Amino acid sequence: MEFGHRSNFVFVLERITTITLIAFALIFSTCSKDADSENDKKAVEVNTEKSDYYTEQYRNQFHFSPEANWMNDPNGMVYYDGEYHLFYQYYPDSTVWGPMHWAHAVSPDMVHWEHLPIALYPDSLGLIFSGSAVVDHQNTSGFGKDGKAPLIAIFTHHLMAGEKAGGNQYQYQSIAYSNDRGRSWTKYEGNPVVSNPGIKDFRDPKVIWHEESQKWVMVFAAYDKVRIYNSPDLKDWTFTSEFGIPGDKRLWECPDLFPMQVEGSDETKWVLITSIQKEGPNGGTATSYFVGDFDGKTFKGDHKKQYWADYGKDNYAMVTWSDVPSSDGRRLALGWMSNWQYAQIVPSEKWRSAMTLPRVLTLHKHGNDYRMRSMPVKELANIEDEKVEIPAKVFKGENLISKISKDHLYKLELTFKKPSSGDLGVRFSNDKGEYTDVKFSGVGNHYYIDRTKSGTISFNENFPGVHLGEIDYESSTVDMIIYLDHASVELFGDQGQCVMTEIVFPSTPYSNIEIIGGKENAELIKGTMTNLKRIW
Repeated sequence: MEFGHRSNFVFVLERITTITLIAFALIFSTCSKDADSENDKKAVEVNTEKSDYYTEQYRNQFHFSPEANWMNDPNGMVYYDGEYHLFYQYYPDSTVWGPMHWAHAVSPDMVHWEHLPIALYPDSLGLIFSGSAVVDHQNTSGFGKDGKAPLIAIFTHHLMAGEKAGGNQYQYQSIAYSNDRGRSWTKYEGNPVVSNPGIKDFRDPKVIWHEESQKWVMVFAAYDKVRIYNSPDLKDWTFTSEFGIPGDKRLWECPDLFPMQVEGSDETKWVLITSIQKEGPNGGTATSYFVGDFDGKTFKGDHKKQYWADYGKDNYAMVTWSDVPSSDGRRLALGWMSNWQYAQIVPSEKWRSAMTLPRVLTLHKHGNDYRMRSMPVKELANIEDEKVEIPAKVFKGENLISKISKDHLYKLELTFKKPSSGDLGVRFSNDKGEYTDVKFSGVGNHYYIDRTKSGTISFNENFPGVHLGEIDYESSTVDMIIYLDHASVELFGDQGQCVMTEIVFPSTPYSNIEIIGGKENAELIKGTMTNLKRIW
């Protein structure tokens, strides 16, 4: 291993190679499925013995991605019989968007994934657009078998012939059911279960069970708002209400609706997530939310208070897992790690896109308001390797520098004294002069990610940029948790109050980490650096 040196404030990480892991020792000196994705029903054979499996350029190593071809929105996220199910929008014949299927994977921990056969294929009613899945515990649908609760998938059928004909009723909601732990699916012969009332963009149903009214609730996007329906059995649905922003003409997608207990209290509020197709906080697509109340029929929230779940460019269509056991109690979420401004032209070749890290959402009182926070799930500890403590230090205009090797996969946890001016944070770079900065601005009082020199950036004018993560809270410290994968950086600032997700495409993985202060004295209060293991 080679080591960089730029000032007299340096720490060095040395690598000790064993058969199974990379361990770190801290020295601190003076102030220093290609073919498997064919349109058939064969199981995907994952050959983890192949040395080149999931090692292509730009391939993330601890995020979920398809073996090959196009992927976008996470769908049908449900927990059942010890497995987290992830379905997702998938086109098995190309690396750009095309006729949508539901592909399928399962995991015991939301971190390590097993690819399964495609679950839902296009049919005479249309392509299979986004949706959700639930466990029908009481067998209200009547689809259960042998006394076991069925899994029910709820999705949008999109009839391309109808779209091409110029109509506006070519999207409608349908269901399918499974009695073998999601391994095979039967579409309901009475589909669609919700017909289109004449709305062009009418899609992405998310279904929950509302215990108080003993009814199913479906929320889905209807162009610039959401519509809410009720059902006793998942088959017969009645429209109850809608929620939107008066005068808003942005396209809404992938809503989610769920209750959350306010941290530190007995109060319960309802959160409505909506993904927005344009005018995100840093341009393009982004995931937002509202906080309000829900009586089983009507969501009551302040339409003027639309907040962002993630300030980065690359967290879209984020939704939560259904049927997480009450003994767990967490609200668990996952998003698509891309942006429609450039998703189809990013420089990966065999596959397109990855999912964000799985996250736990919490709700907090924020003055007289409420805000949602997002943090990495505890299960990510399953891929943590050796952890190194970074000594506290006061420094000025100097860098903590480390040369890293092997898999280039890291988690950093850093706490600084909040600066009154200047910037501080982390620079990830390689030896080709490419870098991404993740920093806090003392002057602007915001986080930002700078990927203007991050590597391959010329494929779209909307990709390079300095992207801001706004904050409106007071804190005496700057707390950063940063996950670095081969083609992504995720920042969880101040215990999840400010979150930023960004994809990057360095020509070679970043091999240097620098902790950078500004012109004034900067104080690193504490820090750790943890090597992560690849999941494939």
